[in-house]
Amino acid sequence: MKTIMITAPSSGSGKTTVTMGLIRALRNRGNDVTCFKTGPDYIDTAFLQAASGKEAGNLDLHLQGKEGLKQAFSLAEGDLCVVEGAMGYFDGIYNTFRGSSYEISTELGINTILIYTPQGEMFTAVPKIKGLVDFEDSQIKGVILNKVNLTTYKLLKEQIEKYTNAAVLGYIPMVTDAELESRHLGLIQSIEIEGIDRQIEQIARSVSENVDLNAVISLMSDVNGTPFPQPKKRNIRVAIARDRAFSFYYRENIRFFEEASHVTYFSPLDDQQIPPCDLVYLGGGYPEVFRADLAKNRQMLKSIKDFADMGGCIYAECGGMMYLLEEIEGSLMVGVFRGESRLTDKLQRFGYIDITLREDCLLGRAGSALTAHEFHKSVCSLQEKEVFSIKKTGGAKSWACGYRYKNVLGGYPHINFLGNMEAFQALLDNVAASGKTDSLL
Repeated sequence: MKTIMITAPSSGSGKTTVTMGLIRALRNRGNDVTCFKTGPDYIDTAFLQAASGKEAGNLDLHLQGKEGLKQAFSLAEGDLCVVEGAMGYFDGIYNTFRGSSYEISTELGINTILIYTPQGEMFTAVPKIKGLVDFEDSQIKGVILNKVNLTTYKLLKEQIEKYTNAAVLGYIPMVTDAELESRHLGLIQSIEIEGIDRQIEQIARSVSENVDLNAVISLMSDVNGTPFPQPKKRNIRVAIARDRAFSFYYRENIRFFEEASHVTYFSPLDDQQIPPCDLVYLGGGYPEVFRADLAKNRQMLKSIKDFADMGGCIYAECGGMMYLLEEIEGSLMVGVFRGESRLTDKLQRFGYIDITLREDCLLGRAGSALTAHEFHKSVCSLQEKEVFSIKKTGGAKSWACGYRYKNVLGGYPHINFLGNMEAFQALLDNVAASGKTDSLL
């Protein structure tokens, strides 16, 4: 599939805004555009989906592995594919490029366009860009200048093309009312922005007017994935929470559940009870933002608590785990786990982690290893024993997390099952077994 990656020297360079505009501009020309985000980000994928009209996926070497990376890419459906890079192009695990957008682009062979936003500079931008372009195996082939006027664009284009091998494909002028808002975990969710489609169209018009789209397409690489794993279909019913409060799910996880079980979606905000099921999957999101509305839905809270008390299986990640506590910021929640959650003003955990299971649980036997990711500003005070031993990937920090109650498992880590297939199969096995007994393993 014809594919291009959009990257930048750092976060906050306008990648998401420009990428959305590029996707919509290509779509408005009649192209069927599919999208990915490198790294573990959930929020940007929703914006890419809003721009393309198609579900976006993740490409992540740590969470998926090299083979999983290619399998994830196989979910791309369309004639063109746009991949938004995470953070800076070379920024990987700790002080390396391991797992970075750069490594992913070289692994899959994706040509890359650099979004560069000059910061109080003119010619100084040229050697900076040259360094990014000339680094060993860099896939950067083109540059789009962001937040500049026509005069600055013409001046910089001449010098960039004189001193580097990258083509300058155009520029994006300042579009103030199309800037995206932020909140404590990053961007506001796309579903929360009134008039998001109008904003995307505005950015797309600017891209169409000022960027050479034919040149962008000509730079696209031919990239192929490998077949996505096809798990065996089981007679298991899975209820997945999906609404404004719970929207952080990896597309690969959803695909696995849809292939391997019978999936029903429900809203902890709007529905009165969980649908008939064998497993409830509570993903991440912003339950703290919607805590008042979640607390008002007493029937749903009781439905989930009763399900847990009767031995029902629940797997909860990050925000889903917080929802299972007794309180979030003073608002009453489900109460499966004894404790409360509160927000802080800084990130408590951020980045890739490696998990070892301390004891048998929904995700496997004691001693099993998993790759995962954490990103949260909240802290929890729990009166529960931890199930996970966690180590920061590539670092020395370690801590414990993960909590059990009967057939319930919750914790802060987000897991992509594409890189943890044994854990996914263990989860299904344990759910199937729980129909015969009141406890697991």
